Amino acid sequence: MATIDKGKRALVVGLGISGISTAIRLRSIGWDPLIVERAPARRGGGYFLGVFGAGQDAARRLGILDAIPDRAAADTATFVVNRTGGKRRGLGFTDLPVRLRCMLRGDVERGAFSALPDDVEIRYSTSPTRIEQDDDGVDVTLEQDGVAGTERFDLVVGADGVRSTVRRLAFGPHAQFLHPLGYMVAACLLPHPIAGMGPHEGATLLEPGRALWIFPMEDHPPSAFFSYRTDDVDREFSGRPVDRLRAAFGPQKYGRLLGAALDVYEAAEQPLFDSAEQVRMRRWSTGRVVLVGDAAWCLTVFSGMGVSSAIAGADVLGTMLQRHGDRVVPALQAWEGHLRRPIESYQRAGVDMIPLFTPETRRQIKVRHAFEVGERLPLIGQALRWISRGEHVEKDQDIALVQHDGPALVGRVAPG
Repeated sequence: MATIDKGKRALVVGLGISGISTAIRLRSIGWDPLIVERAPARRGGGYFLGVFGAGQDAARRLGILDAIPDRAAADTATFVVNRTGGKRRGLGFTDLPVRLRCMLRGDVERGAFSALPDDVEIRYSTSPTRIEQDDDGVDVTLEQDGVAGTERFDLVVGADGVRSTVRRLAFGPHAQFLHPLGYMVAACLLPHPIAGMGPHEGATLLEPGRALWIFPMEDHPPSAFFSYRTDDVDREFSGRPVDRLRAAFGPQKYGRLLGAALDVYEAAEQPLFDSAEQVRMRRWSTGRVVLVGDAAWCLTVFSGMGVSSAIAGADVLGTMLQRHGDRVVPALQAWEGHLRRPIESYQRAGVDMIPLFTPETRRQIKVRHAFEVGERLPLIGQALRWISRGEHVEKDQDIALVQHDGPALVGRVAPG
């Protein structure tokens, strides 16, 4: 661990995966990061997610990969089901031909937090309320439990999510950057396998404009993921989330699996309910203020690359700051120039992947079925896996493509 340089002080807003990863990387190059989190304590829980090769490579360099479990069961079987009890073998998330670790969001946050040096200060119940900067630094007013004070930093990192306070204060209102995709997503943890499903069995219930996924895990109960199409995102936030879900999947009878999943969601302590929105910005930094992760480029859950890009983005940020020394603004510009192409590719994939998770038409469901049938035939399956591998190869690539203290390694794919 590098010696702290008190002349290089950074404010990191947000104690999620982006924020913790950024603080670890900044501390490793000698910066003095302060993390502020608006919640009164570190949050746990979270839904099912995957960390692809790009995220694994960055996590390994940050020293957190070994602390992140892989909960993908070796003998997972995914079934396509319907409301009346019909069931046939299908393809699941873990069938993608890429390097993939499956886990819960809380697993990643705990793993990253365990690697955070003890000398990194964290302030809970704290949020920025004003950001003003000049050529030499940034003055930030921080409010904690109603008490405000202004401090000066050499760098401010907004790692505070899709509705980032840092982005609003330094770049402009949310409406300028949030692009709704017209879908709602919801998720919760199941206390145990439901509706007669085995512990390593996953399921997909796919109907035009709505879907339920059950993700099984090793050494942990499964996770449920709902998504549905909507023409009025604002309306979906009125009333209780479970009521909106029940309405979206009605008026037909729910059936055994969907009904049980909705009941569990209603009783869950920390369920997710949100709109699927991408953050699209022409620039991710202004002066000495930079956004990382969802605050800068939210890819949505449909891309599968949110966590991987957050960890990789934090890793590359530290590398560019290290290379440019005290020249923070050029470092941020180089960081963005390096990441812009892969991030925009992930965003396009996030839109293209929607029919995989939530087919909008019956034709899309039939195409998916044909793919699943073909995949099980030897020659056709080999060709389809080759095509699928090509579509997902960027998720495997080490998008840092740089050594921490060496030259760019353009085109390199890191080993597993």
